[in-house]
Amino acid sequence: MAERRSRPVPGEKRHGWRRTAPARTSSAAGNGASADPGAAPANPSPAPADAASIVEAALYRDGVRVATPSSLADTFRALREQRDGMAWIGLARPTEAELLSLAAEFDLHELAVEDAMEAHQRPKLERYGETLFVVLRAARYLDAPEEVDFGELHVFVGPDFVITVRHGAAPDLTAVRRRMEESPELLKLGPEAVLYAILDAVVDGYAPVVAGVQNDIDEIETEVFRGDPAVSRRIYELSREMVEFQRATRPLVAMLHSLMAGFAKYRTDEELQRYLRDVADHVTHTSERVDGFRQALTDILTVNSTLVTQQQNAEMRALAEAGFEQNEEIKKISSWAAILFAPTLVGTIYGMNFDEMPELHWAFGYPFAIGLMAVVCVSLYFIFKRRDWL
Repeated sequence: MAERRSRPVPGEKRHGWRRTAPARTSSAAGNGASADPGAAPANPSPAPADAASIVEAALYRDGVRVATPSSLADTFRALREQRDGMAWIGLARPTEAELLSLAAEFDLHELAVEDAMEAHQRPKLERYGETLFVVLRAARYLDAPEEVDFGELHVFVGPDFVITVRHGAAPDLTAVRRRMEESPELLKLGPEAVLYAILDAVVDGYAPVVAGVQNDIDEIETEVFRGDPAVSRRIYELSREMVEFQRATRPLVAMLHSLMAGFAKYRTDEELQRYLRDVADHVTHTSERVDGFRQALTDILTVNSTLVTQQQNAEMRALAEAGFEQNEEIKKISSWAAILFAPTLVGTIYGMNFDEMPELHWAFGYPFAIGLMAVVCVSLYFIFKRRDWL
């Protein structure tokens, strides 16, 4: 963490690239900054891109807001005039020109600027000279769709400035700024205090997400044992969200320990160190809860797979039993059809209208035919009965 030092006295060379830099052209500034730091800007109205992405910019001295510039160019000029001030610039999805303008003004490293231009960065903490570059993944729980929405925040922290670049709706940095302005004793500790407040807001935003996910898991457990067919998809989607949540929280543990070591090394205010340790404790607790959620979802998915398999086995067994019963019925029907076929055949033959047929004019022909039918039917009945078809 950059050490908080007193402001440079006249003649002390510090941040010479900015405080004593020669006049820049408007193309280099990108925001209409004047060649003379004390002169009026060539273009007093902010550039359209500037107004589109800048959320709020303010200049603070001793924890109190002293200026609210309307553009980046005005912010640069005001910070040059207030040598003992601190600038806090908040941007939302800025353009490349704006980030390059900030890089030129505050001597930001090109690798950090390149990362800030692109979202989807992993949480990390990097130092470039006197500037810290912090990437955070914020999260919020959406009640209506019952899902977790992730945002990304890039923070540049220097000796006299804080720049936030937000990709996404979370976190609400307006509330962070309001909270800090209501605590001037904390705000006057400088950029380190602002960084703490941002970290605290991001970590506090995890609490509603943890509560919402816990409620979702409770509902999923009920749906699993109720046999809801759509629960597998919900388990999968929530597991994917927990993977993202884990990627957001797990690196924060090491990051905060590094920051605490830096705060101790540069003898940052002791009370601010305590605040940061409290944030680290909350992050550790949240990370452990997220790990528990992933394990719980894995166990639930295993249980659900077992229950689905058992249900499928039960359905297959029921189908097999139904097929067996159907086969038994078919056997019975086939047996009676065979038994009744014998008299039908005999009766059909002797029902033909022919005069020359054996035993047709025999006196015992009719009793013989009836007896033959009875013998065949009884024989078939006992045969099928012995084979358990009847």
